[in-house]
Amino acid sequence: MKKVIALGAVVLAGLLLASCATNKEPPLYYWYGYTNAVYDYIKLGDEDSNGKMLEVYQQLLDGQAGTVRQVPPPGVCADYGWMLIQSGKKEEGKELLRKEMELYPESAAFIQSILRRVN
Repeated sequence: MKKVIALGAVVLAGLLLASCATNKEPPLYYWYGYTNAVYDYIKLGDEDSNGKMLEVYQQLLDGQAGTVRQVPPPGVCADYGWMLIQSGKKEEGKELLRKEMELYPESAAFIQSILRRVN
């Protein structure tokens, strides 16, 4: 009887440990230093932080292959597009704004209002 109880305890411990094992799922999105880049962009507002922010946005657009959704995070296309419009790249920016609406249809009302102002 003691052997059955001991065996049951070992099996139970094994099941508990197996349930605690980490499941290595890919992330929903990759962020590539976005938080630090936004902080520097807002705090410093200089050419270097502006350039770094644009680089991070491009990484966010290009580097989502290993993620669950495989698309840029919500708002990235819109923010990047707006920055491009402000820097004089109006057509590229408008294209990214349209891409935001395509990827996230719930943003359409907001993005359309931006596009109306840009034209």
